Amino acid sequence: MAGIYLHIPFCKQACYYCNFHFSTSLARKAEMVQCLLQEIDLQKDYLGGERIETIYFGGGTPSLLDTGELQLLLSRLYNTFDVAPDVEITLEANPDDLDIAKLQALRDAGINRLSIGIQSFHQADLQWMNRAHNSQQALDCIAQAQQLGFRNITIDLIYGGPTLTDEGWRQNVEQAIALGVPHLSCYALTVEPGTALDHFIRKKKMEATDPDKAARHFEQLMQWLEAAGYEHYEISNFALPGWHSRHNSSYWQGRSYLGIGPSAHSFNGHSRQWNVANNAAYIKRITAGEIPAEIESLTTDMQFNEYIMTSLRTSAGCNLEWVAEKFGADQSLRLQQESKALIAKGWMEYQGETLRLTKAGRLFADGIAADLFI
Repeated sequence: MAGIYLHIPFCKQACYYCNFHFSTSLARKAEMVQCLLQEIDLQKDYLGGERIETIYFGGGTPSLLDTGELQLLLSRLYNTFDVAPDVEITLEANPDDLDIAKLQALRDAGINRLSIGIQSFHQADLQWMNRAHNSQQALDCIAQAQQLGFRNITIDLIYGGPTLTDEGWRQNVEQAIALGVPHLSCYALTVEPGTALDHFIRKKKMEATDPDKAARHFEQLMQWLEAAGYEHYEISNFALPGWHSRHNSSYWQGRSYLGIGPSAHSFNGHSRQWNVANNAAYIKRITAGEIPAEIESLTTDMQFNEYIMTSLRTSAGCNLEWVAEKFGADQSLRLQQESKALIAKGWMEYQGETLRLTKAGRLFADGIAADLFI
């Protein structure tokens, strides 16, 4: 079972906090779509014939593609790979792109899951982040998607920003719950090097982020969504029962996936590869019939560390029996020994043969994982 990710590297405008690869010029969009089609052909053997369970259009802003472009890409995928009848097909979208006509076109094209970049329902937050949509569009697009029959919807929310108060954060979460959104991806506002936000903060044009506020918002989030019946199945992801993201879950479970498009990553269990993060360079190499990727073979130690990082981010946790089978009994014993101090702090716990983070430990997930690396 495998997944396919397609990176659509275009946006209407740049959000201040974003460090993903994209261009605000759509001049080469049609040419890019043709190159994506060509890369699908070039990469047809990468997954070794595994059945495709999930397809994910990410970016960038995939909702900038028109129906014909989406249908071209999906048709090529279906003709090239063994696609499961119940495949989950997700498309990331911004609220300002989602009117009734666009939503109907997406359904007609075969999209059955929407990932909507809401970020906040408050206008002040959206303006501070330089988002292209407004607060009313944030509300309207969800209601309209539901009216057209989209049930599998996830929204992104960002917490910890200078304009977002504790009360404003509570209102954002309560609004998502009230709208019946079955899946939420919630992220702390981070200042990535080289972003506009990083520049503005260094120049004292914007207020710096507050890590204590972000931690408080995360703790509140866990409390509120648990009370509302959501399962906290990955550090940043919450879902009502039965609505977990199948595509993203495959990443955390170490399944194979193929990335198509500039900056897209691929993984087949033994190696990882990533495409050049430059539209012009990507188009040039694809047009020449080359796969524009760098490849890294994963050592056993790297595979172990990756399993620790991904498994501890999930509610499933790290299975010590599987570690012993895959990496040796000595590594399983080492984890048991080195986790004792973390358990004593209340950051980890045992459930049978599984080592998991507690609610308190989820605040320090990356650091805890790094402490347990080989």
